[in-house]
Order: sequence, then structure tokens, then C-alpha cells
Amino acid sequence: MKNTITINYYNDNAVGFAEDTKAVDFADIQQIFLEHLSENAAILDFGCGSGRDTKYFLDHGYHVTATDGSESLCKIAADYTGIHVKQMLFEELNDENQYDGIWACASILHLPKVELPNIFYKMLHALKSNGEIYTSFKYGTFEGERNGRYFTDFIETEFIELIRPVQGLRVEKMWVTRDVREGRCDERWLNILLRKEDLC
Repeated sequence: MKNTITINYYNDNAVGFAEDTKAVDFADIQQIFLEHLSENAAILDFGCGSGRDTKYFLDHGYHVTATDGSESLCKIAADYTGIHVKQMLFEELNDENQYDGIWACASILHLPKVELPNIFYKMLHALKSNGEIYTSFKYGTFEGERNGRYFTDFIETEFIELIRPVQGLRVEKMWVTRDVREGRCDERWLNILLRKEDLC
């Protein structure tokens, strides 16, 4: 039900959402993520939205698989990036050892907190050895419906507690930034880099 609310929002507001996000300069954080990957790395854009980040990674020579749960956003992102965008819910990820990096920018934040550990396990299994995840959440402790979508917010300590049981993922870096969209600078984001570690 929570997923349905959010997907319906993006299907109904896809054009406006895409126009609001495509032109946003996100290069600083994109480059932090790419610094941890080798040239020509395989990236999963997990909840690609408008396709902004997929296009950036493609333009910089990376191999990108893009997915989104919204049919309307998949079409917009495919037109924008020139690649096929797979319509898929987060819980449908079943890839094994496929990606050097997973980019989950402002995407899995739409899941209830109780569902997130399973999604991190799925991402862990989809990563190659020593792979990297970037993800981001609105900064705070709220969980519930807000502005027509479901959100789970995090502060540092709560995220560390959430991820602790997911053996094989290590928090490599966490930092807080202001929203880069016009008129949203009062909003803060928790940015997280996670590294896959091989278990003995």
C-alpha cells in the first residue's frame, strides 16, 4: 500500500518531477561516488527517476543499468538517456554479483524502515566484491506519508543501527548536505557510502 501511494504520485506527476530534477547540478556527490569505482565500472541506478544521474554516468563512460518503479518515469528516463529503463520495484532486485556500484539516490527513502534491511541485503548480493553503494535520505526521524509520498528519514545514529545486522556492508562515509534544488536550501540530506566486504 505504501509503495502504491508513492508510485501513483510519480506516475501522476512524472513530467513536473522530471523537469524539476533533470537540470539539478549533482556533480559533487556523483564524483564522490565515482572516485570509489574503476573506469568502465558497472553501475545500477536503483530508482533512477528522471534519468539525470544515469545520463551523467553514461556520459562519463560507465556501464549503467537503470530501473524505476514508476512506468511514467521509466519512459521519460529512457527518452532522456537513450537506454532501456526497466520498470521494477526495489524488492524485485534479484541480481547476483553484477555491479561495481549501486546508486540509490533519494529512492529507497520511500520504503518503510522495516523493509530497508531486506533491500540492503538484496543490494549487497547484487554487488561484486568490494562494491560500493551510495544512498541518501532526508535528514530527520520522520516516517510516514508526506506530500503524497511515503518517506523514511534518518539521522546518523539511527541509520547505523538499521544497517548493523546487514553483515558484509560497512559504512564508509556519512555526511549531511543542503538540498541543491532552488528554494529548498533549508532541507538537509543524509548521504551515505557503503562498502561490500567479503566475509571470511
